Amino acid sequence: MSGVRQAWCRVCLGVVLANTVLTTNDCVFATTYLSLDEAKKVLWNETAMRQIPVVLNKDQIKQIRKETGVKFRNPSLFVWKTASKGWFIFDKVVGKHEDIDIAISIDNTGHVRGVEVLEYRETYGHEVRNPRWLAQFFGKKHSSQLLKLDHDIQNISGATLSSRHITDSVNKWMVTWALVLKNLTEESSATKQV
Repeated sequence: MSGVRQAWCRVCLGVVLANTVLTTNDCVFATTYLSLDEAKKVLWNETAMRQIPVVLNKDQIKQIRKETGVKFRNPSLFVWKTASKGWFIFDKVVGKHEDIDIAISIDNTGHVRGVEVLEYRETYGHEVRNPRWLAQFFGKKHSSQLLKLDHDIQNISGATLSSRHITDSVNKWMVTWALVLKNLTEESSATKQV
């Protein structure tokens, strides 16, 4: 094999290996912090809850998007109603490139009880899991003013998109609570014990 051909083969092999390392690195950074059941316990202790199958209709989706500027990726909601008429909500938001799994709890008066990051798949920006940052959402409630990053919720440098999208999700769910979940009765939806 000639020297030029050997050099060309080395370059091609290097590109293939580098591409393999770069594409598999994304998976290395996925971190699971809490399972769904663990998040339920963190946010609601041992409170009994039922999964409520809720599918938003087009008008509800349109109204929520109009009020928040955020759209639902899936009209089927992953929500559980507690014995005290509060809600445990599972959502996926996009960080910069990858999904972030989060859980939100909202009490029976519409106040946010807590937000938890269950799984974070980005290579950086994991600071959104910091309890002090997440605590900023505690006690927030649906109103005519949405939560704003850098105003109501401090931004995290290096995790701006993750911070923004988690804040957007909390806004989306506070509005969803006010428009849909608050008045949802077990008679209006089939329930499944969890």
